Amino acid sequence: MDVVDQILQQALLFGISIIANGLSAMAGGGAGLLQFPALIFLGLSFSLALATHKVASVALGVGATIRHLKEKRLSWKFAGHILIFGLPGVVLGAMLILHVPDDLAKKVLGGLTIALGLYSGFKPELGMQAKPKQFQTVQWLIGGSILFLIGVLNGSITSGTGLFVTIWLVLWYGLDYQRAVAYTLILVGMVWNGVGAVTLASQASVQWSWVTALVLGALIGGYFGAHLSIAKGSRLVKRCFESVTILVGISLLV
Repeated sequence: MDVVDQILQQALLFGISIIANGLSAMAGGGAGLLQFPALIFLGLSFSLALATHKVASVALGVGATIRHLKEKRLSWKFAGHILIFGLPGVVLGAMLILHVPDDLAKKVLGGLTIALGLYSGFKPELGMQAKPKQFQTVQWLIGGSILFLIGVLNGSITSGTGLFVTIWLVLWYGLDYQRAVAYTLILVGMVWNGVGAVTLASQASVQWSWVTALVLGALIGGYFGAHLSIAKGSRLVKRCFESVTILVGISLLV
């Protein structure tokens, strides 16, 4: 590959990363819905694309965290609940996924992606208003158990799991969409993905020559996507994101 091709490749990766992570920061997850399949389509194997995407996706959490922490609306006790239950699942999923055949992993990824887009499409008002809930120990354990299972998906399938977390925080815990997005981007985007990245990088190769462009795009996209989510709301972006979700899922299945 000559110098011009390398520059074009890096520019393409940078652009994909900005768009994917910007949408993710606005919608509360799903950078992998665009970025991860794009890495596969650009020629990486499933395991190599997975490890590369996971390493780069940590920057999304960093960029979004810088913006969301300015709002000072988060409960660190609740954040601890999400981490305690979710992180063991992330590690387990990252250890299991590399033993799954590529074709099967792509089919599962495509099916989950389409299902996620359809579900979100049929719930247009999902998370528009907060519905606070008073929990007993049992409800906390049930909620945490689902977070553990989503963590397994986050460590393995990687695509769209942030949005699963966002939806679960809204449905079970009664958060409004905007606050659920903030928790997802900070805890899933930075901490869950960070742990998953370390676990995967210790087992699989990473396309390090692509990481810089992806990280820079994620930092920029994450910050400005979070800013738009806070300043403008996310109804229109949610609709666009659902369309992209379904299209990417179909492309992976086909």
